[in-house]
Amino acid sequence: MNLNTALRAVLGIALLTAMDAVIKAQMQQHPFLLALFMRFAAGAVCAIVVVAVLRPARPTRTSLIGNSIRIPLVILTAGSFFYSISVLPLAEALTLSFLAPVFVALLGALILKERLDGRILQALGFGLAGMLVMVWPRLQGGVTGAELGVAAALVSAISYAFNLILLRTIAVKEHPAIIVLFQNAGPALCLAWPAWYVFQPMSGGDLATYLSAGALGVAGHLSLTSAFARAPASRLAPIEYTALVWASLLGWFVFSEVPLWTTYAGAVLIVAGALAVSRR
Repeated sequence: MNLNTALRAVLGIALLTAMDAVIKAQMQQHPFLLALFMRFAAGAVCAIVVVAVLRPARPTRTSLIGNSIRIPLVILTAGSFFYSISVLPLAEALTLSFLAPVFVALLGALILKERLDGRILQALGFGLAGMLVMVWPRLQGGVTGAELGVAAALVSAISYAFNLILLRTIAVKEHPAIIVLFQNAGPALCLAWPAWYVFQPMSGGDLATYLSAGALGVAGHLSLTSAFARAPASRLAPIEYTALVWASLLGWFVFSEVPLWTTYAGAVLIVAGALAVSRR
């Protein structure tokens, strides 16, 4: 893996983390459903521009079916994750999302009949321990918004794992721009009706902010896709954990968030487990 490929992956992770921070800020001003819809609508606009410029081949019937099946999972993944960052520090929510590679390996064994070896069980053990270390301070005061945020982050990690399992069947045959278009336009169409009931007038600044979030998301996904096309996923996997650095910095400077020490202790265990899986 050369330096250029690694920098593409780092850039992709940084752009996606910045998008998360933008949406977190907007959710402090707008209803959750409206912010979620606007994130996908803005992403769809940007994805349409990318498709118009790149002019990839039209999707096949198989691709249309596969991408359409993923839409509910994309909504569940993004919705639960964005809820989690609305009530948890950005770094903490992102760290819990690091459990996704462990769930991918486990689901790959259960659904795709891939070999289930000791490393997956080891990763599950590390991931569970890391999660318990992280959420222990949140479990001391009963069920509150923070506990629901932890649950939402775990739901997001599991649904994201299902999403990636489905993506495996179409990613090798479909242009990345088409995949990005589907995973933005599809959720936007599905969320338009419920978002209408919580709609609030927006300023030009709000619209520009959402468009910037859409552009960050599309650019981040394309940058990551480009990196993964040039190097094995196992070599790039450790770079994904740079998200914790970006999330900590953005949380500190933008939202004045100071993660608990248990966040980083749990992150060490979760990342250790995820890396054990990625070596496969």
